[in-house]
Amino acid sequence: MSDQTRHDEEMSSEISGFYKLDRATRLKIIAEKLGVNPVKLEEILNSGGLSASEADTLSENVLGVFAMPFSVATNFRINGRDILVPMVTEEPSVVAAASHGAKMTRQGAGIIARCTKPIMIGQVHLLVPDPEDAQKNIERAKTEILEVAKKACPTVVSLGGGPQDIETRVLEDEKDAFLVVHILIDVRDAMGANIVNSVAEAVAPLLEKTTGGKALMRILTNLADKRLVRATASVPFSALSSDRVSGEEVANLIAKASRMAELDPYRACTHNKGIMNGVDAVLVATGNDFRAVEAGAHAYACMSGRYLPLCKWKVTGDQLSGEIEMPMAVGVVGGATRSHPLARLSIALLGAKTAFDIAQSAVAVGMCCNLSALRALVTEGIQKGHMNLHNRRKVLEV
Repeated sequence: MSDQTRHDEEMSSEISGFYKLDRATRLKIIAEKLGVNPVKLEEILNSGGLSASEADTLSENVLGVFAMPFSVATNFRINGRDILVPMVTEEPSVVAAASHGAKMTRQGAGIIARCTKPIMIGQVHLLVPDPEDAQKNIERAKTEILEVAKKACPTVVSLGGGPQDIETRVLEDEKDAFLVVHILIDVRDAMGANIVNSVAEAVAPLLEKTTGGKALMRILTNLADKRLVRATASVPFSALSSDRVSGEEVANLIAKASRMAELDPYRACTHNKGIMNGVDAVLVATGNDFRAVEAGAHAYACMSGRYLPLCKWKVTGDQLSGEIEMPMAVGVVGGATRSHPLARLSIALLGAKTAFDIAQSAVAVGMCCNLSALRALVTEGIQKGHMNLHNRRKVLEV
């Protein structure tokens, strides 16, 4: 039996009343599911997983560490597999919303998520005398340019990835003509920033020679619109009902609230912020660059020329159907995903073997947070549950 099969068979994400249990009991349950020593697990969690000396190797001008709550969201079923999802956030309602949303989606078929190929984009911005002529010259030299690009990332090429294609765009203003060259790179299971930046810098001299231009910048774009994750969920009306409102009525109200986010960018901003509450918490827990994903998500929401919601809901038959699509540049190799002990623990908890696993889990959490928030907004209001959780906090004085 493979480690993944064993993980899938033993890991149930439904833990009744998990949030009601004391911390020691919760920790014991998770240790058993991971097959690790609970004492060792508690030592890692008590320290935040990182000593000050270890932190000094990860960042600059380090004085110490800043701890954040490390939590687990329950009830998730993604692509037919139960998953306990690690989340790092100081906001208690985010974890509660994720678990509640997952509980509603699992009363249907759970969440179905799919990813496109892990294609990242490296940009070389060129100042050129004649953009159209430069485009033609680059097209003629494409094979040579790609060969230079491949030599700049031999490891990822050996793994079946690497530079795939080249695209060009012309941008002009009253003073300058720019040619933007996109190198499309399959980065496999890495987030890919270092790979992409190395390639962009390697091909820039050849692009200058080919076009007669001057390279202004050589860097990746965080608008990773060729590296998308998509997820869908269908929630039966019965999972949505409240004490005062039927499930069908709640579903129709959520659909109207979702439509409001399509019409009103002020609402869409808050709608998407709630999604990113969940996405970011998973990415921080797994040591991924949540800032890059956050920037890409909001840019992607604007690509039509209007700021739109990333997740949309509508009533279909006797169910509430949701769909979400967004860029997701994440990895399971490199950076803090390998160097931070709690990031490694998070990846083990997810049973994640590939970058796709991280991306699918993160977008599922974002979707469930959105569902919970919309249900609360159209029924009892957002503050009732929100403030109940906030009131548990104790003020710690230095």
